[in-house]
Amino acid sequence: MDGRVVQVNVSPGGVPKLPVAAAHVGRQGLDGDAHHHDFVHGGPHRAVALFAIEAIERVQADGHPGVVPGAVGENLTTSGIELSLLPVGTRLAVGGADGPLLEISAPANPCDVIKGAFRGGKSGRISILLHPTDSRMYARVLREGVVREGDEIAVLPPAPASHATIHHELDLLEAVENDAWLAMWSAALEAGFDVRLLAHGDLAAAASPDLPGTDFNRSFGLRTVPIKRPEVEALFRAAGTTGWHVGGLDDPEFAGDTGEDPVGVHVASVDDVLGRAAAEAPAVPGLTIRSVDPGDADEARRWAALVVAGFGIEGPLALAWPRFNPILVRAKGYHQQIASLDGRDVGAGAFFSRRRVVWLGGATVLPAARGRGIQRALLAERVRVAAEGGARRAMATADVGSTSAANLEGLGLRRIWTRALYRVDVTAA
Repeated sequence: MDGRVVQVNVSPGGVPKLPVAAAHVGRQGLDGDAHHHDFVHGGPHRAVALFAIEAIERVQADGHPGVVPGAVGENLTTSGIELSLLPVGTRLAVGGADGPLLEISAPANPCDVIKGAFRGGKSGRISILLHPTDSRMYARVLREGVVREGDEIAVLPPAPASHATIHHELDLLEAVENDAWLAMWSAALEAGFDVRLLAHGDLAAAASPDLPGTDFNRSFGLRTVPIKRPEVEALFRAAGTTGWHVGGLDDPEFAGDTGEDPVGVHVASVDDVLGRAAAEAPAVPGLTIRSVDPGDADEARRWAALVVAGFGIEGPLALAWPRFNPILVRAKGYHQQIASLDGRDVGAGAFFSRRRVVWLGGATVLPAARGRGIQRALLAERVRVAAEGGARRAMATADVGSTSAANLEGLGLRRIWTRALYRVDVTAA
């Protein structure tokens, strides 16, 4: 299923993107092209947007004559290839051996920017969820080069070592994880702490002079929108705090930087986790696990005290948790559990659920109760409760080589990615 380039489109931002005869395609996209919403569009994993003329014609026939090449922001309008039916990881060799080599990375979800091209603003007409044949697609750039109108496109299978499917999965997982961290940061802000937030699109960052350390001075999202790194670092400088970027160990954005505290990103289906737990996790005699009542502030503070003791948290953050946790536990999608052994509270865990993904937040067991299987029981119980709420995919992070990582692997959550914290020392700026 080979094709050709019908039109090459760029704009300084916004739509429509206008035709040009040729453009150089670099790792971040086409020269001369930009985006008004660069918190979402662009970046190394969404460098080039493609849209098939066949899809355009179907959308036009469905009553949307304003959808023409470039109108909905694609960089390359193609013919001869049903782009949105290609598996993630499929490669597109454009213009022969000297031209760019692209790799399909994800569908391009419709947004408000393009709704003016649709009758009644119904841009969902090109959502892959509603119309699987008619979505725009994003691509990574594996080889740079010049693309020209009329270039041939050869469709190639995914490369054996491709990370395209992993990055596609991370797009969803990280979006849910970002929301979980934002819930915690926002709860501390509501409790009266100085927490400064930068949250837009794929980016989520916090800086807090009141709460030093990595939990309240970190950023997520530079994997997809590295262009926003200066804004995040400006947030840290304005707050006068050392900050940390969360990034992949092999992310070129952090080449030359030293990553601290590497953690694995672990993933599994909820059904697999529950199946493993039923088959392999022995019952712990005398153990009960209860959900924290969001309306019970005293119990929320007890949960926080367990977290502080179990993780050995000290300083301002140890005092902060009991203050903001009664707010955090009320956040939509956020849930907390307390584990008791023979009637004594010995552990705590949390999860955040959204978009059918459960993010398994930190869980801890008091030192005197460790080594009895309580961590795995807490893990399984959180997944079970999340499944009752509709979660289908489970995600967690754990220090590489730790007992927590072994517990995750034991219940089927395999590590798909490794990331670290990259320090931003504002005093050195």
